[in-house]
Amino acid sequence: MSQQVPLVEYLVLGDDPHLRAHECTKCGARYFDRRNACASCFADEFRDVDIATSGEVKAFTIVVFAAPGVPTPFVAAMVDCNGTSVRGNIINVEPDAEHVSLGMKVRLATTSLGEDTNGVEAVGFGFEPVPA
Repeated sequence: MSQQVPLVEYLVLGDDPHLRAHECTKCGARYFDRRNACASCFADEFRDVDIATSGEVKAFTIVVFAAPGVPTPFVAAMVDCNGTSVRGNIINVEPDAEHVSLGMKVRLATTSLGEDTNGVEAVGFGFEPVPA
């Protein structure tokens, strides 16, 4: 098996892939990027917390124009994962309003983004519909 590396530092790979955020120890605000201070309360202490791997689509758009080389259409969404908002694409579904909807239940899924000449595979994430 080839070596895998996550596309973003907050994606944890392995037997149970999940996202990990930095949570403010004072107010509980969560961030995926590095912070020197909390944007909500200005505290400067954080702890790492695992994010729920399932959620609900709160907003989405079907993207039909993108940078050269990016396949379209695709669905970009905001997903509420048990109180934490996550931006991600909805994958493994037809990218249209008949197959994607507000309130749709989704779960985290990883996807291969390609392999380099040394056999190192880049892995990204998205959310896929939960079967009814």
